[in-house]
Amino acid sequence: MKNLFIGIDISKDVFDYCALDQKNKVIFRGQNSNTEGGIKNFRQRIKRYRSYAPWICMEHTGYYGYLLAYEFSRFGFDFSMVNPLDLKLSLGMVRGKNDAVDAYRIASYALSNKHKLKVYKLPAKELRELKLLMKTRERLSKALVQLKNGVKGMRIAAQTINIEALIKKNDLLIKKIETQIKAIDKKMLELIKSSPKLYETYKQITSVIGVGPVTATKTIIESGNFKKITKGRKFCCHAGLAPFEYKSGSSVKEKTKTSPLCNKSLKGVLHKAACSAIQHDPQLKKYYKRKRDEGKHKLSVVNAVANKLVMRIFAVAKRDTPYVKLAA
Repeated sequence: MKNLFIGIDISKDVFDYCALDQKNKVIFRGQNSNTEGGIKNFRQRIKRYRSYAPWICMEHTGYYGYLLAYEFSRFGFDFSMVNPLDLKLSLGMVRGKNDAVDAYRIASYALSNKHKLKVYKLPAKELRELKLLMKTRERLSKALVQLKNGVKGMRIAAQTINIEALIKKNDLLIKKIETQIKAIDKKMLELIKSSPKLYETYKQITSVIGVGPVTATKTIIESGNFKKITKGRKFCCHAGLAPFEYKSGSSVKEKTKTSPLCNKSLKGVLHKAACSAIQHDPQLKKYYKRKRDEGKHKLSVVNAVANKLVMRIFAVAKRDTPYVKLAA
């Protein structure tokens, strides 16, 4: 059976699609609403081409692609979710932009990279819910920091300007956001406890010194409960903790460093966990002091400690046993 590579460009209200055969010939193209009805019409259109085996490829666009991914999984379609940066870099020099052309480019990318495409597996319902809750928590936490910093500035200005009423309103808003964050934390824990597998994993990795509820939940989400990412080294790359060398020939040789292409929110969480571990784990505290005495930069050592934490997390998750505290 011939393959049919379908590229989809997703936006808030609609999605554009373009289907190419193995000879890069356009078989059909169009635009549907990003709703259950629009997806149903798209599915019916694909069914007309019974002599082809469809393979759908689309960018990982977050919320806008949730419904498409859910419906495609429900109906058993083979589809891939591609990193937008990977797609952008593969296209080379591009002039101009519109959604219909982008759909063709995505289909062309799928045709050219068919040997690398992997079938996307929709995470379990609990993991999808946890991810949404964590994203909301991160947005609220960011807003909370901004508000608190703003209030600090206003208290200084209040020495010369009468803005006490404004400060009180901001204080109330801060308390509301803190209450919302606590409610989200409670909801995430309830969700984890509702799934025996998730709760067992959660208990194992929170036994690692320095790993709290937020770090544990974030790690479970990003690793797909250690099924999407199964190796600690790969997870460190994903989080931006793994250092890479940079050299070419005999003239280009720069300092080994981490890549900026990473999940920055995950990196921030793991760095906080590393700082906590340095305070409470005698072995890591001794390691941190030794590296600092050798002249290593503080952030570089914290990054190394975060690497060690990730390896410990993956070790206890793999063994399915709690962490055993080691002597310093």
